[in-house]
Amino acid sequence: MSINCEILDLRAFLSVVELESFHRAAEALHLSQPALSRRIQKLEQAIGAPILERTTRHVSATALGTELVPLVRRMLEEFDGSLFAVRDVGTNRGGLVTIACLPTAAFYFLPTVIRQFNEEYPNIRFRILDLPATDGLQAVARGEVEFGINIMGTSDPDLTFDRLAEDPFVLAARKDHPLAAKPSVGWADLEPYHLITVHRSSGNRTLLDAALAKSNIKLRWFYEVTHLSTSLGLVEAGLGISVLPRMATPREDHPFLITRPIRNPEISRTIGVVRRRGGTLSPAAERFLKMLIGVWQVIEKH
Repeated sequence: MSINCEILDLRAFLSVVELESFHRAAEALHLSQPALSRRIQKLEQAIGAPILERTTRHVSATALGTELVPLVRRMLEEFDGSLFAVRDVGTNRGGLVTIACLPTAAFYFLPTVIRQFNEEYPNIRFRILDLPATDGLQAVARGEVEFGINIMGTSDPDLTFDRLAEDPFVLAARKDHPLAAKPSVGWADLEPYHLITVHRSSGNRTLLDAALAKSNIKLRWFYEVTHLSTSLGLVEAGLGISVLPRMATPREDHPFLITRPIRNPEISRTIGVVRRRGGTLSPAAERFLKMLIGVWQVIEKH
């Protein structure tokens, strides 16, 4: 089923929601209020349900309208970006890539890929929502982003999860730490040292604890933090060691930190690309996703 609406209908809806006023929205769009109202009515008829609630003093989005806002905003941004992009050709073509990404991937891995992508496509902009796993899935489902990088498969029938790679948990320590002399470590090797870990509400902590429990291993932490980036800061300050996904760690040329594999057992999380089932990506997002997969394959080989 197709919905017959115009770009200006969508702009009208978004303006009313953002300005919370038909009068202010009409002025901003240079329309009369009756013309603006007809735009909204036309859009509601096309959708088959009310998207705005009106009172004498206030206007706001309905529950359905609230769900539509991020999708409409992204559609308009992509449309506007395409208008500017058609003036350019080849590698100068513009565009917008909007993705939801795990904070751990956004800290070190994603900037590496974007830097490489930017060299080839310098006019393509990015909007990155660095969100926890569950929030990232919801952003994809609501259409706020084109795709997500996530650790979770999904039971949502409207989403697909395509495995990208296994991301092993590794030791992070200072280069002058005793464990840095070892090519790899076991879980028992961590016991004498102050361990920095993330809170048990973290998806990474839940996954790690469950996997270790199968081997009757329980981590004894000394510092507990909310974000993995904080744990790296404590490690760098010499306050302890940390266990975190390899994707969240700095590359080998870091001046202070090293990483080491942890064996017996080896534990990893599955990283994948989440997309809306049946959805299509913009040309810019298609190109970026292809490069992202290529860069990760190179990292895995090393």
